[in-house]
Amino acid sequence: MSSTTLPSVPPQDAWTLTTHKLLHRWIPLSLSHQSTIPISISRVNQVDAARLDIEMSAMLKEQLVKVFTLMKPGMLFQYEAELDAFLEFLIWRFSIWVDKPTPGIALMNLRYRDERAVESRGKVRTGLEGPGLTVAQKLWYCIATVGGQYIWARLQSFSAFRRWGDTEQRPLARRLWILIQRIEGIYRAASFGNLLIFLCTGRYRNLIERVLRARLVYGSPNMNRAVSFEYMNRQLVWNEFSEMLLLLLPLLNSSSMRNLLRPFSKDKSSSSAEDSTACPICQATPVIPFVALPCQHRYCYYCLRTRCAAASSFRCSRCSEPVVAMQRHGGASTE
Repeated sequence: MSSTTLPSVPPQDAWTLTTHKLLHRWIPLSLSHQSTIPISISRVNQVDAARLDIEMSAMLKEQLVKVFTLMKPGMLFQYEAELDAFLEFLIWRFSIWVDKPTPGIALMNLRYRDERAVESRGKVRTGLEGPGLTVAQKLWYCIATVGGQYIWARLQSFSAFRRWGDTEQRPLARRLWILIQRIEGIYRAASFGNLLIFLCTGRYRNLIERVLRARLVYGSPNMNRAVSFEYMNRQLVWNEFSEMLLLLLPLLNSSSMRNLLRPFSKDKSSSSAEDSTACPICQATPVIPFVALPCQHRYCYYCLRTRCAAASSFRCSRCSEPVVAMQRHGGASTE
């Protein structure tokens, strides 16, 4: 009779010991590979937040400009850059500096997060939490957005007013103008590259956020955006349409269009003497008459002054000759 050997019975705690051994091997691997849970922030929400912030600044500027409506015309035009910088500083002071999102970012249910602190910690439970911006990041954000834009706007207006790009007698001014144009071209190319990266990864809308490592994440995972897509689409379409009109209208020559439509005008009996005495811009009798040099055509002081201040290369509306100076009718010339 052959004897059969029975398998040895494993100890009672074998299952527990094996489980602990496997957990010690699996847990470090899972934590090392999935310590930071990747999240995807809607690119549309981030772009809409920037657009809403621009609209908010425009609304504040419009209300502030109404305060100066009774003051001297053209006075506020000289300080437009300072006004924009002041409004941007107010928005930064009462939003980002006090750890709150800007109005546009808040409407899109977003907030800024310090991405460097998240990467250094390496353990994120949901991918949405994380500390806000540090004091240094907030200050650099203010310097770049408020101070940088103000300095660049003033530098461009000063160089255009001094006509650095047109002067051949001063080589230093010409070199500075070329340098400004190159810096602007490099910045635009870098911004375009950052936009392509943003469309692929969904991180950092602009170069300032990428340099500061300030990422937009959801403020609350259970809250939807507070602005509907229908309203945003309507605003974007109207904004792009208005920008197209503002781009095309200055390119049209008003004098040539007036000459083209003159045969269809009802007032065909008006004499050429009346046309020569009327202001070419407002078509009325000149108030404080000034003449444009060198063509000697008469304008209202306000009409001619505002056109020359708005465009350094303004041409006469009657003869399309460049206006280099203005002179009071029967007085001394002024620049």
